[in-house]
Amino acid sequence: MWHHVEWHNVSAPSTSNDHNLTDSNRAMELAHRPVKIAIILVLGVMITLGNIAVISVISSSVAGWSRNSRYFLLSLTGADSAFGLIVMPLNLGVSLVKNSTVEPDTFCHLVAFFNAIVYSTCMYTLATISLERYIAVFYPLRYTSLMTRKRALLLIAFAWLFPPVLLLPISLPEGIIEVYFSTASLVCKPLYSTNVAYSLTLTGFIFFPCSMVMTYCNLRLWFAAKRQRLKLRRSNMLGQNRPNVASRVLVPVMAAYYACWTPCMAVMIYNAISGSGVSEWIEFVAVWLPTSNGFLNCIFYFWINQSFRRKFRTIIGQLFWGLCPELSKLLGCMSTTGVSDFHRAWDNNNTLQERSSSVSSTCTLLTLAADTHV
Repeated sequence: MWHHVEWHNVSAPSTSNDHNLTDSNRAMELAHRPVKIAIILVLGVMITLGNIAVISVISSSVAGWSRNSRYFLLSLTGADSAFGLIVMPLNLGVSLVKNSTVEPDTFCHLVAFFNAIVYSTCMYTLATISLERYIAVFYPLRYTSLMTRKRALLLIAFAWLFPPVLLLPISLPEGIIEVYFSTASLVCKPLYSTNVAYSLTLTGFIFFPCSMVMTYCNLRLWFAAKRQRLKLRRSNMLGQNRPNVASRVLVPVMAAYYACWTPCMAVMIYNAISGSGVSEWIEFVAVWLPTSNGFLNCIFYFWINQSFRRKFRTIIGQLFWGLCPELSKLLGCMSTTGVSDFHRAWDNNNTLQERSSSVSSTCTLLTLAADTHV
Protein backbone atom coordinates (compact mmCIF):
# COMPACT_ATOMS: atom_id res chain seq x y z
CA MET A 1 0.00 0.00 0.00
CA TRP A 2 2.97 2.28 0.59
CA HIS A 3 3.86 2.19 -3.09
CA HIS A 4 0.40 3.31 -4.13
CA VAL A 5 0.61 6.29 -1.81
CA GLU A 6 4.10 7.19 -2.95
CA TRP A 7 3.06 6.86 -6.60
CA HIS A 8 0.63 9.74 -6.28
CA ASN A 9 3.25 11.91 -4.62
CA VAL A 10 1.51 11.86 -1.22
CA SER A 11 3.92 11.61 1.66
CA ALA A 12 3.34 9.84 4.93
CA PRO A 13 2.22 11.06 7.33
CA SER A 14 -0.02 12.99 4.98
CA THR A 15 -1.27 16.52 5.58
CA SER A 16 -4.47 18.23 4.55
CA ASN A 17 -2.60 20.06 1.78
CA ASP A 18 -1.36 16.72 0.41
CA HIS A 19 -4.89 15.35 0.35
CA ASN A 20 -6.20 18.50 -1.31
CA LEU A 21 -3.49 18.21 -3.98
CA THR A 22 -4.33 14.57 -4.63
CA ASP A 23 -8.07 15.28 -4.80
CA SER A 24 -7.39 18.16 -7.19
CA ASN A 25 -5.27 15.96 -9.45
CA ARG A 26 -7.92 13.24 -9.50
CA ALA A 27 -10.65 15.76 -10.28
CA MET A 28 -8.57 17.11 -13.16
CA GLU A 29 -7.93 13.59 -14.48
CA LEU A 30 -11.65 12.84 -14.36
CA ALA A 31 -12.42 16.10 -16.19
CA HIS A 32 -9.95 15.17 -18.93
CA ARG A 33 -11.29 11.62 -19.27
CA PRO A 34 -13.78 12.33 -22.13
CA VAL A 35 -11.01 13.92 -24.22
CA LYS A 36 -8.71 10.98 -23.58
CA ILE A 37 -11.42 8.46 -24.44
CA ALA A 38 -12.12 10.32 -27.70
CA ILE A 39 -8.41 10.21 -28.61
CA ILE A 40 -8.23 6.49 -27.84
CA LEU A 41 -11.35 5.77 -29.91
CA VAL A 42 -10.00 7.68 -32.92
CA LEU A 43 -6.71 5.80 -32.68
CA GLY A 44 -8.57 2.50 -32.43
CA VAL A 45 -10.69 3.19 -35.51
CA MET A 46 -7.67 4.32 -37.56
CA ILE A 47 -5.60 1.28 -36.57
CA THR A 48 -8.44 -1.19 -37.17
CA LEU A 49 -9.49 0.18 -40.58
CA GLY A 50 -5.88 0.52 -41.74
CA ASN A 51 -5.03 -3.06 -40.84
CA ILE A 52 -8.26 -4.44 -42.34
CA ALA A 53 -7.19 -2.86 -45.62
CA VAL A 54 -3.72 -4.38 -45.25
CA ILE A 55 -5.06 -7.87 -44.52
CA SER A 56 -7.36 -7.72 -47.54
CA VAL A 57 -4.33 -7.18 -49.77
CA ILE A 58 -1.52 -9.29 -48.32
CA SER A 59 -3.73 -12.33 -47.73
CA SER A 60 -3.09 -12.96 -51.44
CA SER A 61 0.09 -12.57 -53.47
CA VAL A 62 1.58 -9.12 -54.03
CA ALA A 63 4.22 -8.45 -56.65
CA GLY A 64 7.73 -8.45 -55.17
CA TRP A 65 6.73 -10.06 -51.85
CA SER A 66 7.62 -13.67 -51.17
CA ARG A 67 5.53 -16.05 -49.11
CA ASN A 68 7.81 -15.59 -46.10
CA SER A 69 7.51 -11.82 -46.39
CA ARG A 70 3.74 -12.07 -46.33
CA TYR A 71 3.91 -14.31 -43.24
CA PHE A 72 5.96 -11.71 -41.36
CA LEU A 73 3.75 -8.86 -42.51
CA LEU A 74 0.58 -10.75 -41.58
CA SER A 75 2.11 -11.27 -38.14
CA LEU A 76 2.79 -7.53 -37.86
CA THR A 77 -0.73 -6.74 -39.00
CA GLY A 78 -2.14 -9.11 -36.38
CA ALA A 79 -0.08 -7.49 -33.62
CA ASP A 80 -1.07 -3.99 -34.76
CA SER A 81 -4.74 -4.99 -35.04
CA ALA A 82 -4.62 -6.23 -31.45
CA PHE A 83 -4.09 -2.63 -30.34
CA GLY A 84 -7.50 -1.69 -31.69
CA LEU A 85 -9.31 -4.98 -31.02
CA ILE A 86 -7.91 -5.99 -27.60
CA VAL A 87 -5.89 -3.28 -25.82
CA MET A 88 -8.26 -0.38 -26.37
CA PRO A 89 -11.61 -2.10 -25.66
CA LEU A 90 -10.30 -3.81 -22.51
CA ASN A 91 -8.85 -0.65 -21.00
CA LEU A 92 -11.79 1.53 -22.00
CA GLY A 93 -14.06 -1.04 -20.37
CA VAL A 94 -12.08 -0.86 -17.15
CA SER A 95 -12.08 2.94 -17.24
CA LEU A 96 -15.90 2.96 -17.26
CA VAL A 97 -16.13 1.08 -13.96
CA LYS A 98 -13.15 2.55 -12.13
CA ASN A 99 -13.38 6.19 -11.12
CA SER A 100 -10.18 6.32 -9.14
CA THR A 101 -7.05 4.30 -8.48
CA VAL A 102 -7.95 1.50 -6.07
CA GLU A 103 -6.42 -1.74 -4.96
CA PRO A 104 -5.64 -3.94 -7.98
CA ASP A 105 -7.98 -6.80 -8.80
CA THR A 106 -7.69 -10.00 -10.82
CA PHE A 107 -9.30 -8.53 -13.92
CA CYS A 108 -6.95 -5.53 -13.92
CA HIS A 109 -3.99 -7.91 -13.71
CA LEU A 110 -5.27 -9.79 -16.75
CA VAL A 111 -5.83 -6.57 -18.70
CA ALA A 112 -2.29 -5.39 -17.89
CA PHE A 113 -1.01 -8.82 -18.95
CA PHE A 114 -2.71 -8.60 -22.36
CA ASN A 115 -1.52 -5.02 -22.80
CA ALA A 116 2.08 -6.05 -22.22
CA ILE A 117 1.78 -9.07 -24.56
CA VAL A 118 0.52 -6.96 -27.46
CA TYR A 119 3.19 -4.29 -26.95
CA SER A 120 5.97 -6.88 -26.72
CA THR A 121 4.76 -8.94 -29.68
CA CYS A 122 4.66 -5.84 -31.84
CA MET A 123 8.29 -5.01 -31.02
CA TYR A 124 9.47 -8.58 -31.60
CA THR A 125 7.61 -8.70 -34.93
CA LEU A 126 9.18 -5.46 -36.11
CA ALA A 127 12.60 -6.91 -35.25
CA THR A 128 11.94 -10.14 -37.19
CA ILE A 129 10.82 -8.16 -40.25
CA SER A 130 14.06 -6.16 -40.16
CA LEU A 131 16.05 -9.39 -39.85
CA GLU A 132 14.22 -10.97 -42.80
CA ARG A 133 14.80 -7.87 -44.91
CA TYR A 134 18.50 -7.86 -43.99
CA ILE A 135 18.97 -11.51 -45.02
CA ALA A 136 17.07 -11.01 -48.26
CA VAL A 137 19.21 -8.06 -49.31
CA PHE A 138 22.67 -9.19 -48.21
CA TYR A 139 22.29 -12.93 -48.83
CA PRO A 140 19.85 -13.23 -51.78
CA LEU A 141 21.46 -16.41 -53.16
CA ARG A 142 21.28 -18.10 -49.75
CA TYR A 143 17.92 -16.68 -48.73
CA THR A 144 15.96 -19.87 -49.37
CA SER A 145 18.37 -21.90 -47.20
CA LEU A 146 18.78 -19.30 -44.45
CA MET A 147 15.14 -18.21 -44.21
CA THR A 148 13.21 -21.39 -44.82
CA ARG A 149 9.48 -21.53 -44.31
CA LYS A 150 9.99 -23.45 -41.06
CA ARG A 151 12.45 -20.88 -39.69
CA ALA A 152 10.19 -18.02 -40.67
CA LEU A 153 7.26 -19.62 -38.84
CA LEU A 154 9.47 -20.34 -35.82
CA LEU A 155 10.49 -16.67 -35.64
CA ILE A 156 6.84 -15.65 -35.83
CA ALA A 157 5.91 -18.20 -33.16
CA PHE A 158 8.67 -16.86 -30.91
CA ALA A 159 7.38 -13.30 -31.31
CA TRP A 160 3.92 -14.42 -30.17
CA LEU A 161 4.68 -17.13 -27.60
CA PHE A 162 7.74 -15.84 -25.73
CA PRO A 163 6.13 -12.61 -24.39
CA PRO A 164 3.34 -14.46 -22.47
CA VAL A 165 5.98 -16.59 -20.75
CA LEU A 166 8.11 -13.59 -19.86
CA LEU A 167 5.13 -11.50 -18.74
CA LEU A 168 3.24 -14.21 -16.84
CA PRO A 169 3.98 -12.68 -13.36
CA ILE A 170 1.94 -9.61 -14.35
CA SER A 171 -1.21 -11.76 -14.66
CA LEU A 172 -0.96 -13.09 -11.10
CA PRO A 173 -2.74 -11.00 -8.41
CA GLU A 174 -0.35 -12.29 -5.77
CA GLY A 175 2.63 -12.24 -8.09
CA ILE A 176 6.00 -10.52 -7.90
CA ILE A 177 4.75 -7.15 -9.18
CA GLU A 178 1.70 -5.03 -8.35
CA VAL A 179 -0.80 -3.79 -10.93
CA TYR A 180 -3.13 -0.79 -10.63
CA PHE A 181 -5.54 1.21 -12.77
CA SER A 182 -4.14 4.59 -13.80
CA THR A 183 -6.69 7.37 -14.13
CA ALA A 184 -4.02 9.42 -15.93
CA SER A 185 -3.52 7.01 -18.85
CA LEU A 186 -6.77 5.01 -18.48
CA VAL A 187 -4.96 1.67 -18.51
CA CYS A 188 -4.26 -1.16 -16.11
CA LYS A 189 -0.50 -1.12 -15.76
CA PRO A 190 2.21 -2.62 -13.55
CA LEU A 191 3.55 -0.55 -10.70
CA TYR A 192 7.15 -0.93 -11.82
CA SER A 193 8.66 0.40 -8.59
CA THR A 194 7.31 -2.63 -6.69
CA ASN A 195 9.85 -4.84 -8.48
CA VAL A 196 12.67 -2.85 -10.06
CA ALA A 197 14.72 -5.90 -11.06
CA TYR A 198 11.82 -7.51 -12.96
CA SER A 199 10.87 -4.21 -14.61
CA LEU A 200 14.40 -3.62 -15.89
CA THR A 201 14.59 -7.27 -16.98
CA LEU A 202 11.58 -6.70 -19.22
CA THR A 203 13.30 -3.81 -20.99
CA GLY A 204 16.48 -5.90 -21.25
CA PHE A 205 14.65 -8.79 -22.93
CA ILE A 206 12.22 -6.83 -25.10
CA PHE A 207 12.89 -3.19 -25.96
CA PHE A 208 16.68 -3.08 -26.11
CA PRO A 209 17.26 -6.33 -28.08
CA CYS A 210 14.53 -5.44 -30.60
CA SER A 211 15.88 -1.92 -30.96
CA MET A 212 19.43 -3.16 -31.53
CA VAL A 213 18.32 -5.66 -34.19
CA MET A 214 16.21 -3.08 -36.00
CA THR A 215 18.87 -0.37 -35.80
CA TYR A 216 21.70 -2.63 -37.00
CA CYS A 217 19.75 -4.17 -39.89
CA ASN A 218 18.24 -0.93 -41.14
CA LEU A 219 21.50 1.02 -40.83
CA ARG A 220 23.31 -1.65 -42.85
CA LEU A 221 20.58 -1.49 -45.49
CA TRP A 222 20.65 2.29 -45.55
CA PHE A 223 24.44 2.50 -45.97
CA ALA A 224 24.39 -0.22 -48.63
CA ALA A 225 21.68 1.58 -50.59
CA LYS A 226 23.52 4.88 -50.22
CA ARG A 227 26.79 3.40 -51.56
CA GLN A 228 25.01 1.84 -54.51
CA ARG A 229 23.18 5.08 -55.24
CA LEU A 230 26.50 6.96 -55.35
CA LYS A 231 27.96 4.36 -57.73
CA LEU A 232 25.00 4.66 -60.07
CA ARG A 233 25.20 8.45 -59.93
CA ARG A 234 28.91 8.42 -60.83
CA SER A 235 28.25 6.16 -63.79
CA ASN A 236 25.30 8.32 -64.89
CA MET A 237 22.94 5.39 -64.47
CA LEU A 238 20.76 7.13 -61.90
CA GLY A 239 18.20 9.54 -63.24
CA GLN A 240 17.40 12.82 -61.54
CA ASN A 241 13.87 11.66 -60.75
CA ARG A 242 14.86 8.29 -59.26
CA PRO A 243 13.43 8.13 -55.72
CA ASN A 244 15.76 7.70 -52.77
CA VAL A 245 14.26 4.45 -51.50
CA ALA A 246 16.47 4.24 -48.41
CA SER A 247 15.52 7.69 -47.14
CA ARG A 248 11.88 7.31 -48.09
CA VAL A 249 11.35 3.97 -46.32
CA LEU A 250 14.07 3.11 -43.83
CA VAL A 251 14.40 6.54 -42.21
CA PRO A 252 10.64 6.96 -41.53
CA VAL A 253 10.39 3.39 -40.23
CA MET A 254 13.15 3.88 -37.66
CA ALA A 255 12.10 7.43 -36.78
CA ALA A 256 8.52 6.31 -36.13
CA TYR A 257 9.68 3.32 -34.08
CA TYR A 258 11.87 5.34 -31.73
CA ALA A 259 9.43 8.27 -31.55
CA CYS A 260 6.59 5.95 -30.52
CA TRP A 261 8.36 3.51 -28.22
CA THR A 262 11.18 5.48 -26.54
CA PRO A 263 8.92 7.73 -24.39
CA CYS A 264 7.02 4.69 -23.11
CA MET A 265 10.21 2.85 -22.16
CA ALA A 266 11.75 5.99 -20.65
CA VAL A 267 8.73 6.58 -18.40
CA MET A 268 8.72 2.91 -17.43
CA ILE A 269 12.39 2.96 -16.41
CA TYR A 270 11.96 6.29 -14.60
CA ASN A 271 8.95 4.97 -12.66
CA ALA A 272 10.79 1.78 -11.71
CA ILE A 273 13.97 3.46 -10.49
CA SER A 274 12.57 6.61 -8.87
CA GLY A 275 9.29 5.21 -7.56
CA SER A 276 7.59 8.41 -8.69
CA GLY A 277 5.08 9.11 -11.41
CA VAL A 278 5.13 11.69 -14.20
CA SER A 279 2.56 14.34 -15.02
CA GLU A 280 -0.86 13.30 -16.24
CA TRP A 281 -0.54 14.05 -19.97
CA ILE A 282 3.05 12.88 -20.21
CA GLU A 283 1.95 9.50 -18.87
CA PHE A 284 -1.07 9.38 -21.19
CA VAL A 285 1.00 10.19 -24.29
CA ALA A 286 3.82 7.82 -23.32
CA VAL A 287 1.43 4.90 -22.74
CA TRP A 288 -0.72 5.34 -25.86
CA LEU A 289 1.91 6.60 -28.31
CA PRO A 290 3.10 3.05 -29.17
CA THR A 291 -0.40 2.22 -30.42
CA SER A 292 -0.06 4.92 -33.09
CA ASN A 293 2.90 2.93 -34.43
CA GLY A 294 0.29 0.33 -35.40
CA PHE A 295 -1.24 2.85 -37.82
CA LEU A 296 2.08 4.25 -39.02
CA ASN A 297 3.21 0.70 -39.87
CA CYS A 298 0.33 0.55 -42.37
CA ILE A 299 1.83 3.57 -44.13
CA PHE A 300 5.54 2.77 -43.99
CA TYR A 301 5.40 -0.98 -44.60
CA PHE A 302 2.51 -1.05 -47.07
CA TRP A 303 1.13 2.14 -48.59
CA ILE A 304 4.55 3.37 -49.74
CA ASN A 305 4.87 0.18 -51.80
CA GLN A 306 3.49 0.72 -55.31
CA SER A 307 2.53 -2.93 -55.81
CA PHE A 308 0.48 -2.84 -52.62
CA ARG A 309 -1.39 0.30 -53.74
CA ARG A 310 -2.18 -1.21 -57.13
CA LYS A 311 -3.47 -4.43 -55.60
CA PHE A 312 -5.60 -2.46 -53.12
CA ARG A 313 -7.16 -0.40 -55.91
CA THR A 314 -7.92 -3.60 -57.80
CA ILE A 315 -9.66 -5.15 -54.77
CA ILE A 316 -11.67 -1.98 -54.12
CA GLY A 317 -12.65 -1.84 -57.81
CA GLN A 318 -13.81 -5.45 -57.74
CA LEU A 319 -15.73 -4.90 -54.49
CA PHE A 320 -17.36 -1.74 -55.86
CA TRP A 321 -18.43 -3.57 -59.04
CA GLY A 322 -19.95 -6.39 -57.00
CA LEU A 323 -21.92 -4.05 -54.73
CA CYS A 324 -22.93 -1.40 -57.29
CA PRO A 325 -22.78 -2.85 -60.83
CA GLU A 326 -25.17 -0.29 -62.32
CA LEU A 327 -23.27 2.65 -60.82
CA SER A 328 -20.00 1.08 -61.97
CA LYS A 329 -21.31 0.90 -65.53
CA LEU A 330 -22.47 4.50 -65.32
CA LEU A 331 -19.01 5.60 -64.15
CA GLY A 332 -17.32 3.55 -66.87
CA CYS A 333 -15.67 1.06 -64.52
CA MET A 334 -14.52 -2.43 -65.51
CA SER A 335 -17.02 -5.13 -66.24
CA THR A 336 -16.96 -8.37 -64.29
CA THR A 337 -15.09 -10.03 -67.14
CA GLY A 338 -12.60 -7.18 -67.26
CA VAL A 339 -11.94 -7.43 -63.55
CA SER A 340 -11.42 -11.19 -63.76
CA ASP A 341 -9.06 -10.84 -66.70
CA PHE A 342 -7.15 -8.12 -64.93
CA HIS A 343 -6.79 -10.27 -61.81
CA ARG A 344 -5.64 -13.25 -63.87
CA ALA A 345 -2.99 -11.14 -65.58
CA TRP A 346 -2.02 -9.60 -62.25
CA ASP A 347 -1.58 -13.00 -60.59
CA ASN A 348 0.49 -14.27 -63.48
CA ASN A 349 2.68 -11.20 -63.23
CA ASN A 350 3.07 -11.79 -59.48
CA THR A 351 4.23 -15.35 -60.09
CA LEU A 352 6.92 -14.13 -62.45
CA GLN A 353 8.05 -11.26 -60.25
CA GLU A 354 7.87 -12.93 -56.84
CA ARG A 355 11.36 -14.05 -55.81
CA SER A 356 12.63 -15.83 -52.76
CA SER A 357 14.89 -12.88 -52.05
CA SER A 358 12.11 -10.31 -51.95
CA VAL A 359 11.88 -8.09 -48.91
CA SER A 360 8.68 -6.90 -47.35
CA SER A 361 7.96 -3.25 -48.03
CA THR A 362 11.45 -2.34 -49.21
CA CYS A 363 11.89 -4.91 -51.93
CA THR A 364 13.19 -2.23 -54.28
CA LEU A 365 16.29 -2.02 -52.07
CA LEU A 366 17.43 -5.27 -53.65
CA THR A 367 18.23 -3.41 -56.84
CA LEU A 368 20.13 -0.71 -55.02
CA ALA A 369 22.16 -3.09 -52.83
CA ALA A 370 22.52 -5.97 -55.25
CA ASP A 371 26.30 -5.81 -55.53
CA THR A 372 27.11 -5.10 -51.88
CA HIS A 373 27.57 -8.79 -51.20
CA VAL A 374 29.65 -9.55 -54.28
